[in-house]
Amino acid sequence: MSGKLALLGGSKTLEKVDPDTFKWPVVTDDHRKAVLDVIDRGAMSGRDVTDEFAEAFAKDFERKHALMCNNGTAAIHSGFWAIGVGNSDEVICPSITFWASILQVYSLGAMPVFADVDPETLCLDPADFERCITERTKAVVVVHYAGYPADMDRIMEIANRHGVKVLEDCSHAHACYYKGRQVGTFGDVAGFSLMSGKSFAIGEAGMLTTDDREIYERAILFGHYIRHGQIELEQVKKHIGLPCGGYKYRPHQCSSAFGLVQMKYYKEQFAEIDKAMTYFCDLIDQLPGIRTHRPAEEGSTKGGWYFPLAHYNPAELGGLSVQRFADAVAAEGAGCGAGCNKPLHTHTVFTEMDIYNQGKPTRIANLPDGMTVEQVQKPLLVSETVNNLVVALPRFIHFDKEMIEQQAAAYKKVVENHADLLEGDAGLAEEGGYSATFRSKK
Repeated sequence: MSGKLALLGGSKTLEKVDPDTFKWPVVTDDHRKAVLDVIDRGAMSGRDVTDEFAEAFAKDFERKHALMCNNGTAAIHSGFWAIGVGNSDEVICPSITFWASILQVYSLGAMPVFADVDPETLCLDPADFERCITERTKAVVVVHYAGYPADMDRIMEIANRHGVKVLEDCSHAHACYYKGRQVGTFGDVAGFSLMSGKSFAIGEAGMLTTDDREIYERAILFGHYIRHGQIELEQVKKHIGLPCGGYKYRPHQCSSAFGLVQMKYYKEQFAEIDKAMTYFCDLIDQLPGIRTHRPAEEGSTKGGWYFPLAHYNPAELGGLSVQRFADAVAAEGAGCGAGCNKPLHTHTVFTEMDIYNQGKPTRIANLPDGMTVEQVQKPLLVSETVNNLVVALPRFIHFDKEMIEQQAAAYKKVVENHADLLEGDAGLAEEGGYSATFRSKK
């Protein structure tokens, strides 16, 4: 393919993009009717639809218990408390993730310990997880990042050997599988975000799942109070009456109603997304400099392909920076962004901020006097460089073969003309994270 790049004044590969190709979630008349029924009944703060949805979710996502919360942050927060995370505990978490995978532990008096990610999966590096374990380690957060299932065989072996609780953050990975087993079924507890951008999108809500009855009941006790009739265990029952975390995590039933309808559609929708994304990835994987981020193991999948990524190799494109590459593809009218989440361990909330006025950074507030942040956080090589080696891809909701091929053609045009971009290349990525993900515009 030839032609002057659009970024340099040439014609765009795509002059017009059909917004329905990327519009998510797909809203049907069934969804509208279910939500309006809740509103018409004045049942927004009720429990009937929520209980039905949680029961259906638990069944489909292969856990005995599911507790719906008002968002994924609340579900993960409840999960931490339910497995016993508390004062002076350490909780290990990969540095490349959204803040809601870990920041809640501050309110429980615990300290985040950041581990590096594997450069291939972009999920928790099992070896670095084990390096981070100390006598204070209570739990580990396993994030199935960008829908890529983490190495659960190694992680669970390490966690079990050291007596570390496992919380799976499945907010990117609804209905993803690791070697034939659904993620969210390995650890002690799992948390899911169900906000409108996620693969299982219902508006704004979260879900906690577990096979452990005590974890389930403790999660109810932490952030709910009108559900206390479900509490059976004596060690939990004696505390009922008020939400014992001081939080109100009850969801809005309009989201529950949307979610209950979504249970009927998501597998079919995920299958179409997978067909579309697989076709697109197969096309761009033929290009130098690009290798898509998807599991190769038999039985491992990407589910609904939330936040699809590709590995970027600047050496194969004359040293062209990921930011310049992404800008050029976007200028062609295709979806492309530079980078992913910035490493959490470098953010001020984890390095210097004193949230609760304790006289020192909250990160080390519950450690022995004299401890510094530098003593608890070593450099993380992969996490600190990955944003220059990752590209955010468009997420196709429908299998529109022509549109997918046009998007891939934009990538091909930039690759084949990459030498023209080297002059004036500013270098490192300016902005990563979800803000760089492609969003269609009418």
